[in-house]
Amino acid sequence: MHSIAKPIRLTLLTLAVTVTTILSNTAVADEAATPDEVVTKVWGAAKVLQTKGASAIPSLNNADGPWVWKDSYVFAFDCRLDRMVAHPMRPDLVGRPIMQVTDNNGKYIFKELCAAATAKNGGWVEYQWTKPGAGQTSRKLSYAMTADLAFSTGIQVAAGVYDETLSVEQLTKLTEQLADPGSFDH
Repeated sequence: MHSIAKPIRLTLLTLAVTVTTILSNTAVADEAATPDEVVTKVWGAAKVLQTKGASAIPSLNNADGPWVWKDSYVFAFDCRLDRMVAHPMRPDLVGRPIMQVTDNNGKYIFKELCAAATAKNGGWVEYQWTKPGAGQTSRKLSYAMTADLAFSTGIQVAAGVYDETLSVEQLTKLTEQLADPGSFDH
């Protein structure tokens, strides 16, 4: 049963990414990314990495590519090798160690993102980060998951929303519902 469900889920994820990409390309640039979009983009990027392997990484580094939208972007990192793999907004971080990176409050961002990425449906982490174009730090909640690549231990993929009111618990419930919509009442 699980082997049948996975291809169906990947097909649905591809469709969701396509729809989100179309909608985000027609949206006003000043709009804020939504948690649904973040999850959909991360799932889509993970699927592309699982399908195309390391050859898909340059698309994640492209600031004008499909993984950058509204005020958000997908970035990729390798927890095992302690390095940033792709970051379209901060190319200076690519190839650098990540585990020692802290926010203004001293939170080890990537240690928490790495732990969150190991959860069944991925996970959310709250921290302070500079919002593109803002010049100051804001509260960011990022969703991370692991993309299994052929001949690799996996790359973690993440994106986030800048929001002052959402909680990690609310976002976790949303992610669980997106991953298994049939298990929730409508």
